[in-house]
Amino acid sequence: MNNQIANDTSLKMRDAIPSLTIVVPCYNEAEAFIYCVDALKNILIDLISKQKIQENSHILFVDDGSKDNTWLQIKQAAGQSSYVQGIKLSRNRGHQTALIAGLSAVDTDVCISIDADLQDDTKCIEQMIDKYIQGNDIVYGVRNDRSTDSFFKRNTANIFYGSMSAMGVNQVENHADYRLLSKRALAALLEFKEQNLYIRGLIPLLGFHSDKVFYTREERIAGESKYPLKKMLALAIEGVTSLTVTPLRLICGMGFLTCFLSFLAIIYILIAKFSGHAVEGWTSVIISIFFLSGVQLLSLGVIGEYIGKIYMETKQRPKFFIDEKTND
Repeated sequence: MNNQIANDTSLKMRDAIPSLTIVVPCYNEAEAFIYCVDALKNILIDLISKQKIQENSHILFVDDGSKDNTWLQIKQAAGQSSYVQGIKLSRNRGHQTALIAGLSAVDTDVCISIDADLQDDTKCIEQMIDKYIQGNDIVYGVRNDRSTDSFFKRNTANIFYGSMSAMGVNQVENHADYRLLSKRALAALLEFKEQNLYIRGLIPLLGFHSDKVFYTREERIAGESKYPLKKMLALAIEGVTSLTVTPLRLICGMGFLTCFLSFLAIIYILIAKFSGHAVEGWTSVIISIFFLSGVQLLSLGVIGEYIGKIYMETKQRPKFFIDEKTND
């Protein structure tokens, strides 16, 4: 409690009105785009009229190699409004890379990242700006319930967050990629050069003053979800393998446990042999073979995942290429 009071009193109110960039990664969002751009423009206009952000604030859409006419809509919106800008990646690179591409192009005092489906409550943007003015460099948008999720998604999410916490990964529970970053927090984030990106796990590592705003997530405004189960699992694996080596330590522990159980089995077999109670059969042998083979294959798979990531990191390839910008 005393530490929390100390942190609160150390915050320094900011006097200057900040300029804001809202970064929106897009992949095949043609159906939702018109709703998204209208909602975010209205938020900007309202905040400018309240003198909470500067007039040069804008929305930056990042087209992540969409196959529909999302980029065409972005260009049209940019031509019709000074509040809209856009960049197009040369090909689809995934949500996290598209988000980093957008954040790398930010040149304002603060930035807020949000998805184009409008499931995150845009009214929280004003609350985030208020908390930034109060002295916070990071403001997390956190869901206060998961009632809109299916039973399966809600429970697997809880298992995921619990598992990540048990493995020592420090991340904000029920927070995705809806957040505010100050200029210095963003600069610190961009210092991370790894290829394997799990941004929501990197942000807490920055260590700057942070706060949260809570909201209820809505249904997608239009279109289909771009995060099916396969992509969610891939993101979970990315988060685990890019932020902790605990799975490798678990393999080591599993190896010691297997050796210990094997040692006990050897003692039991020798006792049974010399006491004349040995039972002929292949069941126990087959079970042992299958069990140890499964352990070995699982272990090799986890180790291979880490080795593969090391391989990709050593190449130091560029994360993305920008094909086009609306202001070119």
